[in-house]
Amino acid sequence: MKRLTILIIILISFAALCFGQRRIRAVTQKIIQLTRPNTVGKMTFESALFKQHDVLIFTGQTLERMLIGQLAWAAQGIRESQVNQQTETSTEAASPLQLHLATNEGMFVYQPEENSLEQTVYQDIRGTLATAVAPMNESVSTAGCTFIITAPTRRVSTQRGNSRTSMYLRAGHIAQNIQLQATCLDLGSVAISDFNTRSVNTICRLPRNIEPIYIICVGYPASGTTPKTDEEEAGELKRAALIVPSANFRDEEFFETIKALDAAGIQRVVASTRRGIIRGMLGGSFEANRVVNQLNVDDYDAFIFIGGTGAIEFVYEPVVLNLIREAFDKRKIIAATSTAPSILANAGILKGVKVTSYITERDVLTQIGAVYTGTPVEEDMKIITCNGPESVIPFTRLLVDAITGR
Repeated sequence: MKRLTILIIILISFAALCFGQRRIRAVTQKIIQLTRPNTVGKMTFESALFKQHDVLIFTGQTLERMLIGQLAWAAQGIRESQVNQQTETSTEAASPLQLHLATNEGMFVYQPEENSLEQTVYQDIRGTLATAVAPMNESVSTAGCTFIITAPTRRVSTQRGNSRTSMYLRAGHIAQNIQLQATCLDLGSVAISDFNTRSVNTICRLPRNIEPIYIICVGYPASGTTPKTDEEEAGELKRAALIVPSANFRDEEFFETIKALDAAGIQRVVASTRRGIIRGMLGGSFEANRVVNQLNVDDYDAFIFIGGTGAIEFVYEPVVLNLIREAFDKRKIIAATSTAPSILANAGILKGVKVTSYITERDVLTQIGAVYTGTPVEEDMKIITCNGPESVIPFTRLLVDAITGR
């Protein structure tokens, strides 16, 4: 009987200890109260639109909580009734979308009702998260803060505005707000829509009933150059347009060129035959934010054509050929990689010009009177070409020097 009594006391004590530990963990859950957002900025909306561009590599420097709070407010606002500073463009009282953040301190979920961050993971998972967004992994691993917009895995109601389509549209609005706010804060950003959903769920330890639908990386650009805040200096920025096939572009040529332009502080747009996600021959993807027929030659210092098997879609495209001719007449820099020099040849600007390309294009180039050299990189009459992925690094160096006037 005595032994039984002792056993019961031990079990009760153990249960009390476990219950106490659970209570302690619940009480010590980390909540970060954010400061009130600044509602008066120094940059006009038009300047933010002009200066906003994707930044793929960041310094890794931690973002101050004040900046994170400002970005979170730009995304979803503060829903306290006495504040009424909601910024998300939803007509519903409570949007089903949530904003999660990955920083050097761990994972957080933004609570717009209290304007606070609730910690959900207590370790830096950005390095692991980067593996789920290849080839944009360097953007996540170096960003000061990565925002993840999530939505319910199923429609939460049948009310208007809760459909999957409307949630995706609202996610786009939120991402746009974050990126424009980042520009106004002299930060860089890039939005990622192509990633492994299951991996992101697991790595970020998201609840089973929600899924990530958009990722936005924000941080200090690795180049150390940020968009100028003085509107009068905006015209000094160098700008380049990358013209990329809608499918089957050469990954290395595209992503290395993007990296070099961003590192040099050169603003750029990515244009294709359509807006949206474009995919490379090796599986990489990117979002084209312009349609080729929307490009104005006077707006850019350089036009860069990316090669790959998909580049053939531009060879006989009148809009593209006319763009090249106008750019050539206005002494703009024109560049092309691997198979893309044939596009320039068809525009009639390569006669007597030293060029190189992938070997399959040699006959096309020589037939129109180009001086084919077969060397890794060539530059002649502001026309820069390279013969393939193995030459993309010297190609980008030559390209950046030409654009910046070094």
